[in-house]
Amino acid sequence: MVMDLELQGMNLTSLKEPSIHIISQIQPHGVLLVLEEPGLKILQVSSNTYDVFGISPEDMLQKKLEDLLDPFQIERIEAGLLQESLDFINPTKIWARVKGDEYVVFDGVFHRNSDGFLILELEPAISQENIPFLSFYHLARASINKLEETANLRDFCQILVEEVRKVTGFDRVMLYKFDDDEHGSVIAEEKVESMESYLGLHYPESDIPRPARKLFASNWIRIIPDSHAQPVEILPAINPVSKHRLDLTNSILRSPYQCHMEYLHNMGVGASLTISLIKEGKLWGLIACHHQTPKYVSYEMRKACEFLGRVIFSELADREETEDYDYRMRLTYIQSALVEYMSQEENFIDGLVKHQPNLLDLTGAQGAAICFGGNYTLIGNTPKEEDLNFLVQWLKTNVDEEVFYTDSLPRLYPDAQHFKNVASGLLAIPISKRNYVLWFRPEVIQTVNWGGDPNQAFELNQSDGNMRLCPRKSFELWKQTVSLTSLPWRSVEIKAAVELRKAIVNIVLRQADELAQLAHDLELSNAELKKFAYVASHDLQEPLNQVANYVQLLEMRYTEELDEDAKEFINYAVEGVSLMQTLIDDVLAYSKVDVQAIEFELTGVDKALERALGNLRKRISETGAVITHDELPTVMADGTQLMQLFQNLIGNAIKFRSDKTPEIHIGASRLEDEWLFSVRDNGIGIDPRFSDRIFVIFQRLHTRDEYPGSGMGLAICKKIIECHRGRIWVESQLGEGATFYFTIPVGGRERERRNGRKAQNNLLGRR
Repeated sequence: MVMDLELQGMNLTSLKEPSIHIISQIQPHGVLLVLEEPGLKILQVSSNTYDVFGISPEDMLQKKLEDLLDPFQIERIEAGLLQESLDFINPTKIWARVKGDEYVVFDGVFHRNSDGFLILELEPAISQENIPFLSFYHLARASINKLEETANLRDFCQILVEEVRKVTGFDRVMLYKFDDDEHGSVIAEEKVESMESYLGLHYPESDIPRPARKLFASNWIRIIPDSHAQPVEILPAINPVSKHRLDLTNSILRSPYQCHMEYLHNMGVGASLTISLIKEGKLWGLIACHHQTPKYVSYEMRKACEFLGRVIFSELADREETEDYDYRMRLTYIQSALVEYMSQEENFIDGLVKHQPNLLDLTGAQGAAICFGGNYTLIGNTPKEEDLNFLVQWLKTNVDEEVFYTDSLPRLYPDAQHFKNVASGLLAIPISKRNYVLWFRPEVIQTVNWGGDPNQAFELNQSDGNMRLCPRKSFELWKQTVSLTSLPWRSVEIKAAVELRKAIVNIVLRQADELAQLAHDLELSNAELKKFAYVASHDLQEPLNQVANYVQLLEMRYTEELDEDAKEFINYAVEGVSLMQTLIDDVLAYSKVDVQAIEFELTGVDKALERALGNLRKRISETGAVITHDELPTVMADGTQLMQLFQNLIGNAIKFRSDKTPEIHIGASRLEDEWLFSVRDNGIGIDPRFSDRIFVIFQRLHTRDEYPGSGMGLAICKKIIECHRGRIWVESQLGEGATFYFTIPVGGRERERRNGRKAQNNLLGRR
């Protein structure tokens, strides 16, 4: 009775992954004995002993092996059991008396299980002689000679199955390889012509469940001579000493699990031989030999097949490695080039995208994006930035690994469906918690040929009150169209991405260290310059005052004796000293504008403006300037610097007045996260070409005779605004007045702190 698996609410894992290594049954073509060392007492035995020895299993229990075999064989066996490895005595020819003088010869194979019990498995010996070593050698040598002439990996696999079929005589031999998703596919096949081909077909993971794969990895060769044979019970089922069920992981005779037997029956298989292919300790694939009728293969021949499989597969693995090696070397070259480019560029991102080869070449991707400091640098075909924003947020929440990759992003992240054409495949490496490098591959529609519907790989059957899984009955071709999937990422590409991640992190850290050192050096240099400027300006004040005093004293005391030229010279000297004192005052003011010295506090802008106008009242009065302003807010700022800012801007507006009475208006408006101020006048205006130049220290647009001053006023304004993390600029036309704009962030000190932290963390990605 087929049932809906989803509605059962039962533990399917226990059905899909049964403990098949402790099945207390064996295949009937042999006899199994469980012996307790050192006396070789028989603790358990298969129930078919009467058919073989004419002795009931009950009569054999608790007896010793020497009661069954002659002393000569016992001595030989005991000597062999002392060997370091039991492989040295496997198989051992064993003669057992059946009736009278009638003997039967067995291939005896010894092994010890996980509980430490010695297990002896007896199979009827088909040949009296072992296959000599030279036969193994010539068998392998002939096959390898063919392989050496083969360059193509697929042809290589084909030769492997042809050679195995030639040796074993099975109707069909297949080379079955496991995919990364644990499904499998037949990549080579040799068979009798009348049989349906399975070449190229895929098989779901459930066809060879995890327990079976574990046994294949432990026991390299597995024979089922007759899939229809009735299994034989082991008596007793529970070991009388350990009180456990018997572990038959390494058993040759272990009976197949019922579900597997049904699977073979549904495929029309009468006998099977399976050779495990292990690569780097993992089950890479299987050589599966099927025969339509029962077929027994001797122990020697099975070992020959295992030997052949191992030797040839090692060649195949080397060939596969060689193909990977060439590509890996190519990626290593690209990786080295990228590291060099990153080291040469001021910004490592430029090193990844501006040269050839670039980031795309490292993984064979069609698009890539670098998310760094909240900005995206794109290359090739990628999703839009707004899509990348959400994708990166998803990665931050769901991915902790140093590398993440998938060939079907829409199945994990449904929002990716609308950009599947560029990013069905994603390979991502985090540089930090917020910064990523992403590679994309587009959707590739594929048709997969399955050996039967993988969605109905098994059925749940209930009979006699027991639930059990049954294999599918159909192995007919079942085509599946796979969408939302890209070409898979190869392991060498993933490793290259991980290596690049290490290089990027090292370079970013190095650049951060260099910037920190540079900032420290600049800080020291600035401190020395400010100290120098302050000391120099302060020390110059005294001699200048002396010069001014003595010149004025000279003029007062000797005015009657001085002619007009002398008086004119004295005026020049006084003006020069006055100009120098103004310059010194400005240099002092400039050197004192320092972000570290700012005392951020709630400051009424109207108060700062009022102080500035107080300082300018004489010039305002002299020119009749009309000054108006909007309602002014309270901001987080340094009140003294804000006063100085208004004083300089309004002073300039008065100085560069036209022939009209100066009209100056101070405006204020709130933007999203900052205040925008303006100082608008009706003066002579500024040529727009010089709108940036005027903020540079000591830059002047007019001669000192036309408009006196040190050329530092606007430079001081710019420095004040920069210290407040704002912006300043001018909009003007000659003859049409000028409007100076500046901004002050809402939040003042806290915003300044956040901005400072942001500047650091943008580099390190630790915001």
